[in-house]
Amino acid sequence: MAGSMSRARVARRIATAAAFGGGGISLLGGAAVGLLLTEARLAKRVVGGSGDVPPRADGRYGSAFAHRTDEAPLRLGFLGDSTAAGQGVRRARETPGALLASGLAAVAERPVKLVNVALSGAKSDDLDRQVSLLLNPALPPPDVAVLMIGANDVTRRMPLAASVRLLSDAVRRLRAAGCEVVVGTCPDLGSVEPVYQPLRWLARRASRQLAAAQTIAVVDLGGRTVSLGDLLGPEFEARPRELFGPDNFHPSAEGYATAAMALLPTLCASLGLWPEADEQPDARRGEGFLPVAQAAAEAAAEGGTEVTAAHAVSSGPRGRWALLKRRRRHPVEQEHPQEDSGAAAGAAEGAAGRGA
Repeated sequence: MAGSMSRARVARRIATAAAFGGGGISLLGGAAVGLLLTEARLAKRVVGGSGDVPPRADGRYGSAFAHRTDEAPLRLGFLGDSTAAGQGVRRARETPGALLASGLAAVAERPVKLVNVALSGAKSDDLDRQVSLLLNPALPPPDVAVLMIGANDVTRRMPLAASVRLLSDAVRRLRAAGCEVVVGTCPDLGSVEPVYQPLRWLARRASRQLAAAQTIAVVDLGGRTVSLGDLLGPEFEARPRELFGPDNFHPSAEGYATAAMALLPTLCASLGLWPEADEQPDARRGEGFLPVAQAAAEAAAEGGTEVTAAHAVSSGPRGRWALLKRRRRHPVEQEHPQEDSGAAAGAAEGAAGRGA
C-alpha cells in the first residue's frame, strides 16, 4: 500500500505540473542519465528498426450489419504513435485500429467507419496536428477516439509534465467536439526484449510514471484510460517471439490482438454498448472506487485495467475519485476493411505522412 501511495503522489505531482505549466519532474540524476544513454546505445544495436510504412486500415467495417439498421455508421478515430498506426504488421486487418473497428461493429451490430491519423515516431507534441486532421470541418466528428501515445516521449526524454499537458490539450479538444475518448496509456518500455538492466528498470519506472499521470489528466477531462503497461510486460517477456514483431520492438499481430482485447470493453462502454451488469464494480476482481491518483498508480502497474470518473462518488478529501475496473478480455475478430472515400479523404494527409 505504501508503494502504491508513493506512486500516486508522484503521478499527481506530474499531472499538477502539467495543469499549471510546470516544466516537468526530474526523473534521473546526471550520472544515471549518462548510464541510461550508454545502455540505450547498446540496446539500439540489438533492437531492429523498421522503415516499413504501417498498412492503411482506414475504411468501413461491419458492412454485414448495414442492412439491419438505418443508422449512420459509428465513426472511430485513431490517434497516436507507431503502435496506434500498426507498425510491425503487414496486413491492415492486423492493426489495432482495424481490430477495434471490427470488434465495435460486432458489439454494436452496426457498421463502423475508421479514420486513423496516427504517425509512426510521433510524440505528444504531434497530437494537436492529428486532432486537427480528425476534426475535419467537412466531416462529422468521431463518435469515439482512441489515443495510444507516450513511448516516444519517454525514449526521447520529453519532460513528463509537458507530455501530459499536450495529451490533455488533445483530449480537451476532442471532448469539446462531443467525442468520447479512450486512451491506451504509455506502454511498459521495460518489456522490450533486448533491453537489459539497469535500462530496463529505468524505462519501466518512467513508463509507469507517465502512464499514471496520463490517467489522472484524462479522467479529469471525462475520458477513460486503459493501462497497456503490464499487459505488454510479463506477457511479452514470457513469449517475446510471439508477441513482438520482426524488429523486436513493435508488437506482432498477436501482440496487437492482445492489446485490442484489453481496449475493446472500454471502447464499447464509452458508447453505452457494454452490458450494464459489467459496469458495476466487482470486489472479487479487486474493482472499486479510489482517489484518482491511487487508481492511476494501480492501473499503471497492471495491464488491461480501466480507470474512469466515478459518478457515484465524485470527490473526497483526496480530490476526485475514479472507478477502477479490471474487465474480462474478449477476443476480437479480424476483418478486411472496405475503403470509404469519405474516411480516406479525412485521413489522407495523416496517412501520407506516416513513416518510420
